[in-house]
Amino acid sequence: MTKKSMRKLIIWPIFFLVALSCPTSSIQAKPSATEEEVYFSPHGGCTQAIVDNLNWAEKYVRVQAYSFTSKPIAEALIAAHKRGVDVKVLLDKSQPHAKGGKIDMLVDAGIPVMIDKKHAIAHNKVIIIDGVTVLTGSFNFTNAAEDKNAENLLVVRDKTVARKYRNNWNSHSKHSEPYKHST
Repeated sequence: MTKKSMRKLIIWPIFFLVALSCPTSSIQAKPSATEEEVYFSPHGGCTQAIVDNLNWAEKYVRVQAYSFTSKPIAEALIAAHKRGVDVKVLLDKSQPHAKGGKIDMLVDAGIPVMIDKKHAIAHNKVIIIDGVTVLTGSFNFTNAAEDKNAENLLVVRDKTVARKYRNNWNSHSKHSEPYKHST
């Protein structure tokens, strides 16, 4: 056996041991098309699950939200938009005046935002991604939902479910008005 082949025998096992011992928390694999996930707050990872799913978006994202004050979720939507993902947001009529709302942040980034004024409350909390993934539940897209409230988030990967939610989003968008803030 040559010195070179001896080095390979020694180096490769060391490489694999080092690779296996490295933390992988920052590396998130895209979930399978049939995987479902459930999260609970407070401090149950709902916001991070939403951000991760938005980071995997490739074609489009549709959002319906009652309350929207979460900066990490707004930033993930903006990042998706900058990657070329078609992002559109539909919010309750209370949001243009909501304290800490991220509506102007989204509009300033070029994301179309519409306001649903038809209903007493547009109480949806839904994100539809690429015709496959639906994020829904009681979880509002807010800091309080993550840090203080007892809420839930269900992530469903099903094309039929996603199509039904997308149809509902389209229906609400037809009676909603584009939001334009004054600068």
